[in-house]
Amino acid sequence: MVDEIRKHLTEKIIPFWKGLRDDEFGGYYGYLGYDLKLDKKAEKGCILNSRITWFFSNAYMVLGEEGLLGEAKHGFEFMREHCFDKQDGGIFWSLNYDGTPLDMTKHTYNQAFGIYALSAYYEASKDEEALSLAKSLFHVIEEKCRDDGGYLEAFTKDFKPESNEKLSENGVMAERTMNTFLHVLEAYTQLYKVSGDVYVKERMLWLLDLLEEKLYNPSLHRQEVFFDKEYHSLIDLHSFGHDIEAAWLVNLALQVLGEMKLSARIAPITSDLVSQVYKEAYDGHSFANECEKGVVNEHRIWWVQAEAIVGFFDAYQRDNSKKEYLEASEHIWEFVKEHVVDKRDGSEWFWEVDKDGKPYPDRPIVEPWKCPYHNGRMCMELIKRNQG
Repeated sequence: MVDEIRKHLTEKIIPFWKGLRDDEFGGYYGYLGYDLKLDKKAEKGCILNSRITWFFSNAYMVLGEEGLLGEAKHGFEFMREHCFDKQDGGIFWSLNYDGTPLDMTKHTYNQAFGIYALSAYYEASKDEEALSLAKSLFHVIEEKCRDDGGYLEAFTKDFKPESNEKLSENGVMAERTMNTFLHVLEAYTQLYKVSGDVYVKERMLWLLDLLEEKLYNPSLHRQEVFFDKEYHSLIDLHSFGHDIEAAWLVNLALQVLGEMKLSARIAPITSDLVSQVYKEAYDGHSFANECEKGVVNEHRIWWVQAEAIVGFFDAYQRDNSKKEYLEASEHIWEFVKEHVVDKRDGSEWFWEVDKDGKPYPDRPIVEPWKCPYHNGRMCMELIKRNQG
């Protein structure tokens, strides 16, 4: 399995994203339709470019090929020059194709991905400017994007609160989301790993307390997804993909923190999340999307399959008696290889397929949310976890 995944990373995913590089205006092109027509003048999501920068930084660290660091540097320079708001601080939501601001919303989620990318680029390159910029975004989040209860969502250019359409779905408008929590924790884990900053550690500890006290629902064995400001859940929704992703990302945060008592307290939560999605979302070959009000969405989303492969493999590594988790990881990879990977030249993964593997032709191959972060990370995690 891991040899196939390494080959897939080096021969499919990396060449595809190298081909999206924009050498005229910087960064990476923002849209490739299902028909494989590239729109060079499409919106460039700052999340997309952050995630690509993160991807190439980590690909360089895993594979050691100098050209990958050059791709990461290209992404870093675009972030530094165009994604940052040099007047009010923070990172914009999106840019025009030429790097000028388009959507100047400041979203906590987006600041977090900036930290994630810049911290990884610093780890790969040792460029102190990248670490300095990552720390600046950490302070933006802590000083402008939260209240005493936790992290808020969307803001105007000058950090006045605004409605959260970008991360609200399923007919609700959330003031706090599990998704933003998860990716702030993810970003802080990367930043703490490379900086050792005590304040970052304090905030990670606080986030893990929040998971235990507010987000995790022990009676339903899941995280709640959308909240009002007081953490009342707004909808009966089980996001299978986010729970399997959270399980291994929280385990990684615990590993980086190295606090034994904390791990003993929090690890049963991640084990419970994995156990429940194994029962509810895994059908023996692939992984469903979510369950709203008791109705399962059977679509097979690209990122959900990728996170399930890592999440089940991580759970097996933590308890080798759980052979079913290793088998689930392997079987989902077989499904991905056969049905989710787009075998057409000049493509990568389909956005989503049905439970039988038939792709939905109305979904693009690249757009601001469709990136190499989930599937590329899956490949690199499996490679790293099988070395030695």
